[in-house]
Amino acid sequence: MAKAIWNEAILAESMDFEEVEGNIYFPMDSINKKYFNTSDTHSTCSWKGNASYYNLEVSGQINKDAAWYYPEPKSKAENIKNYIAFWKGVEVVE
Repeated sequence: MAKAIWNEAILAESMDFEEVEGNIYFPMDSINKKYFNTSDTHSTCSWKGNASYYNLEVSGQINKDAAWYYPEPKSKAENIKNYIAFWKGVEVVE
């Protein structure tokens, strides 16, 4: 089982996950939505496609753009469609 934790809150938890480039991607249905707020930030990966981001908010603290996902990944990254990954101090443990 993998868990994503920030500020002592479990953001995501799942037995089902994908690992890509050293990052654990969790299924979208495994996240605790109350901690996620949509961000206007976007970035592009040459082989995965365009990424969108979420800001995290736990106990009044905000972690800007700390989660990302690919809404329409390129064909080589189809395995992470509807999956989300974390960074910026979010602890991911297996």
